[in-house]
Formats: sequence, structure tokens, C-alpha cells
Amino acid sequence: MPAHKIDFYLNSSNSLRQLANEARRIAELQQVFLQIAPQPLTQACSVRQLRAGTLVLLAENAAIAAKIKQLFPRLLTDYQKLGWQVTSIKVEVQVSETVQQPAAAPARARLSIETIDNLGRLVARLEDSPLKQALAKLVAHQRGRS
Repeated sequence: MPAHKIDFYLNSSNSLRQLANEARRIAELQQVFLQIAPQPLTQACSVRQLRAGTLVLLAENAAIAAKIKQLFPRLLTDYQKLGWQVTSIKVEVQVSETVQQPAAAPARARLSIETIDNLGRLVARLEDSPLKQALAKLVAHQRGRS
């Protein structure tokens, strides 16, 4: 069986052709959104569809939705300037189902033996102070780890 380009399959039926065209249109709308919306919001919001002049955006949470709503007039104007027939914008909250893993604790940095020795000499030369106490504690801790 010869290999065909994806377009061959997408154009093989009317429903697949319509689906592919809609996907391209949403991708174009998303690209415009990425260009005109503030960058932090674009990471938490995406274009869902454009139906009957209403652009529907999906936000990850209510706070993002509220911020996007404040931008409706500007977004509407920008889409219209770029030739899109957008007459209204609607935002829906769609909480992602993926559970975020807690961030792993950063690995504790280990100082080289030379650095520990240099800090030890510095501690010996310092007068009594909170800095001397802190450095002495650090040196003792680092020597205990090696």
C-alpha cells in the first residue's frame, strides 16, 4: 500500500474535510490570540471555537476568566482589525484534569572541600558576630556531609 500525505486522507470524505478546515481555523485563531493577548494569560487560556461571530475561549480557572473578560473590548477590536468576523467573545472555565505533581525539592548544593576549608579559615579570623556563627554552622554542616 503506497504512503499518502495526510491531506489525502483528510480530503477523502466531506466530514473529515470539514473537521480539518475547522481545526485549521481554530489554530489560526489561537495564533492570533497568542499575538494579541498578554503572554501570562495565553498560557492559561485557549481558543475553543468561533460560531456565529462568537469567539469562545477556554480558561483554566475563574481568575484567568475574569482577567480575560477585562480584555474583551481590545481582543474584539484586534480580531476585527485582522479580518476575523468576531462580534462577541465568551469565556468558559475548563479546569484541566491533569494533577500537577508537587515540585521536587531542589537538590542541596555541596561545597567543595577547598571551599569548606576556606570558609573555616575565614570563620577563625572573624570577630564574634551572627555572620561568624552562621558560617561556623555552615562549615560544620558541610564537613558532616562529606
